[in-house]
Amino acid sequence: MLTKNQEKILADFAKNNKHWPKKELDAAIWQVKWALQALPHQREPEDGEYDTFLMLAGRGSGKTHTASHWIGIRAWKYPETRWLVTAPTSNDIRATCFEGDSGLLNIIPPSLIKDYNKSLFEITLVNGSIIQGIPASEPERYRGKQYHGAWFDELCAFDYLDDAYDGVQFTLRLKHPNIKRVQQIITTTPKPKELIVDLNEGKIGGDVYVVNASSYDNKANLSNTFFKQLETYEGSDLGKQEIYGEILDPEDAGIIKRKWFRLWDAKKETPTLEYVIASYDPATSEKTHNDPTACTVWGVFDKPDAGTCVMLLDAWDAHLSYPELRKKVMDDFKEVVYGSDNTFAKGRKADLILMEDKSAGISLIQELQGAGVPVRGYNPGKADKVQRVNIVAPLIAKGKVYVPEDADKPGEVAPWAKRFIRQVCSFPESGGHDDYVDALSQALRVLRDSGWLQLDPLPARDFDYADDRKQRYNPYAV
Repeated sequence: MLTKNQEKILADFAKNNKHWPKKELDAAIWQVKWALQALPHQREPEDGEYDTFLMLAGRGSGKTHTASHWIGIRAWKYPETRWLVTAPTSNDIRATCFEGDSGLLNIIPPSLIKDYNKSLFEITLVNGSIIQGIPASEPERYRGKQYHGAWFDELCAFDYLDDAYDGVQFTLRLKHPNIKRVQQIITTTPKPKELIVDLNEGKIGGDVYVVNASSYDNKANLSNTFFKQLETYEGSDLGKQEIYGEILDPEDAGIIKRKWFRLWDAKKETPTLEYVIASYDPATSEKTHNDPTACTVWGVFDKPDAGTCVMLLDAWDAHLSYPELRKKVMDDFKEVVYGSDNTFAKGRKADLILMEDKSAGISLIQELQGAGVPVRGYNPGKADKVQRVNIVAPLIAKGKVYVPEDADKPGEVAPWAKRFIRQVCSFPESGGHDDYVDALSQALRVLRDSGWLQLDPLPARDFDYADDRKQRYNPYAV
């Protein structure tokens, strides 16, 4: 909304340049108007030195308006260029990004638009530039495409978040003599998803220009009734996220809370381990690019004041091919001794290797068993990921699960365990990889069902792991 003074400036500009060709005048008026009306959080840095414009903002803060101008002006400024718009669904592209009140068709002057193909989600400008929409729900459609820049709308709502983001990055490869650097704009109300956290911290996305804005920053353009309704959410986590565009603490957003994990004092030796289980969540196939294999290793020990507990001994995730994973499992089983700092027990090798029997895991289980490795397949049954976590969450809440403390930073987990904690404690809100979650839930489930960890009367078991309670001969234990 322009002030009277700004309207006069715009009118004077149009009057003074009325001799211009209509298209050029319309384009100039459009850009001048945006320069006058754009709010501080809607403006780019003057030097333009960024790769990603990340706008984390509340509802109604003007995200769509900003991005429509961002990509529309670029498409006009650079003739014969190609630009991508991606949103959660096809309907979101059409109803919000293209045809919405703040969408491209209502932002770009009509005289500059040559064609709008509603079926293909394509806007063609008279200068030859094309703005194409591809829904994030179909990430495979990014293959073979190439663009000069992109707009992600409501990134946090993407069902295939990592796949879509990664897919778009491979498309941003077109070179133009007048475009200094290929850029992208991301407009979203944030959620504590791993990808968003990484972008906000500048870990990915190149040089990231971050803008935070609240619904109140655009109050002049919204109804008073809307803000009256917002009063209900003031002070709540939902209000912080949806009104003020704040990223909630990822480690406090999931089913499992960070504070539930007990820290094992870094100054203490690893306790005497009675049993060690290595739990693997293998990638769905050896062709998988985005899903790594995750492994968590747990040691069972007795604590006088808490009974039988478990400690995280190792956690890693990596993109491994089938042969690489097989070698890794074999080598770790043969060579790694857990808790070897303990002068009394002298450490212990893995007693059981647990692996979800899916896809590549099935063949791997068979090969490892043939090689004499104590590996068992784990079938979660009909329970989904959330249900599996809820089954074992009480064990963590009751203080049965320990993680090592950082020797240099008392009160914090060891550096190698931080990624594990973040992923587990942000599930299911993270929207990113959840491989550690599966590796955790299946290990604790088996330890509970085997009788190592007890909390409540045990329900009917999907599998019988009772033999695991029997002590195996272990040459590394006293």
